Amino acid sequence: MTTVDQANGQAPLAALAQQLEHTLKLRVPPIGMRLFESADVLGTIPRLRRPQAVHTTDQIVAQATRLGWTVGITADDLVGPQCQAVIGLGGQDEDWYSGRQMAGVWFATVEDSKRHQAAMTVVPKGQYKALVVAPLAKGAGFGEGLDQPDIALFYATPCAMIYFINGLQWSGYQKFDWSVVGESSCADSWGRALKTREPSLSIPCFAERRYGGVLDDEMLMALAPADIAKALTGMAALAKNGLRYPLPSTASSRTCAPAWG
Repeated sequence: MTTVDQANGQAPLAALAQQLEHTLKLRVPPIGMRLFESADVLGTIPRLRRPQAVHTTDQIVAQATRLGWTVGITADDLVGPQCQAVIGLGGQDEDWYSGRQMAGVWFATVEDSKRHQAAMTVVPKGQYKALVVAPLAKGAGFGEGLDQPDIALFYATPCAMIYFINGLQWSGYQKFDWSVVGESSCADSWGRALKTREPSLSIPCFAERRYGGVLDDEMLMALAPADIAKALTGMAALAKNGLRYPLPSTASSRTCAPAWG
């Protein structure tokens, strides 16, 4: 069990990340994401990497999750307005909302594509100039005095993900309603979580899997770091009731009566 930081009443992020990895048997560690109003901060963060060519945001996230890097970007580091728009670093103009670029590729008509763009949850453009991603295990990944990311993200299998959600719902129950925007599903995860700070589950899209290395059976959760602590508390309570991950299976041809008491 993690220890609590007396200064803020929460367990350190690195400890929360380690416990989450252990509880859900994660393949890759959870990461944090933080937006900054000035790009100048990128020069103050230790061991931060800057892209040497344009990338998709999916690739930047993968560099943190799959490679363990701390990476900082501005709009100029991203391949185009679709990636920029989700995190509030660009796009969101008349041309972007028109949907012309995606019509005939992902959607049958310009009108279909326009509706898709309007449906995306994005950080409003104008306030932020830079974004940093880093593994939560790197306590100073966001710079001295800036070690609390806006949101945390982790990839997990569907079974691990529903167990995590059960943990979130253990106390202070709420029903979760999540969106599926289709392609550009990062709007369903980090776009929505950055904008609302609410737990945001997504089915990673084509781009995330092709460019970000997301596996076929992985889903993505983005949420405020404090919600990780809440879910871990809930999962610990569930474990005391014999409800643990990975879940033991009862053969479909056998009676479930003993398990149900």
